[in-house]
Amino acid sequence: MNKKYIAIIIEIIPILSSIISLTLIKSIYDSSIVRSIIIATMTISFLGFVFFFIGRILAKNDKTVRILGILDWLSTIYVVALYTIVFLVFGF
Repeated sequence: MNKKYIAIIIEIIPILSSIISLTLIKSIYDSSIVRSIIIATMTISFLGFVFFFIGRILAKNDKTVRILGILDWLSTIYVVALYTIVFLVFGF
């Protein structure tokens, strides 16, 4: 496999994790399995900046990798913002 395709696959992981975690947080289902999936996907989403650096090492000049890298950073910002909102809600 080409390094470019490996970088793209690696960089899609936190983006999909963000979408899955947001979907499960907003869903009406609540069980221990759903909660554990949310915890796992939120952790992967938070580590989006790590996936960004891995993708940049593998394929530096590819435009697709650059765009996915921005989305990786947005997935990290999503997790930080969500926890900030939760902290503020429970703090007041």
